[in-house]
Amino acid sequence: MAGTSSGIVAGLAAAALGTVGFLALQAQATVPASLRGDPAASASAAAARKAPRDRHNPTALPGNSGTGERVVYSVDDDRVWLVTPGNRVRHTFEVRPGSVDPPPGIYWVTSRSNTATGTDGLPVEHVVRFTSVNEVVIGFSAVVGNGSGAMADPSVKTGGIREARTDGDAMWQFATIGVPVVVIR
Repeated sequence: MAGTSSGIVAGLAAAALGTVGFLALQAQATVPASLRGDPAASASAAAARKAPRDRHNPTALPGNSGTGERVVYSVDDDRVWLVTPGNRVRHTFEVRPGSVDPPPGIYWVTSRSNTATGTDGLPVEHVVRFTSVNEVVIGFSAVVGNGSGAMADPSVKTGGIREARTDGDAMWQFATIGVPVVVIR
């Protein structure tokens, strides 16, 4: 009888796992591509036009850059805005992008490292990653020490979006795992 009951339990467990897997696939299929951070789909929707800018205040948050708490990154303006849930800009600053830009779209902070070594070999801190493009990881970071003005080797594909250390501190405090990153033109 013990062999029969363990077979029944194994069968029920397999059926439950199959059901969970099926439901997960169904749920994933119902999420719009623009919310999954699918660069191809979100690029066609978000990159069709440049987000509107305030000509009198170039550091103002661009229109059509999302709602709620988020990081907004303009690849054309090399600028970042840290936006609170009330749609207020907490901090904005210029950045120096790597050689690989993320396509416009909505992403989420997926990992963070207090310290690391950048693809260019420089020590960096407060690394906030949100996507990858052709196996190049894209994220924000600040160079540690006196390497902040160093230029990356143009032949090396880098996804590090470099910020000043004080801006890196602000990003580190703000952009925790799961915070949206809206990339615009």
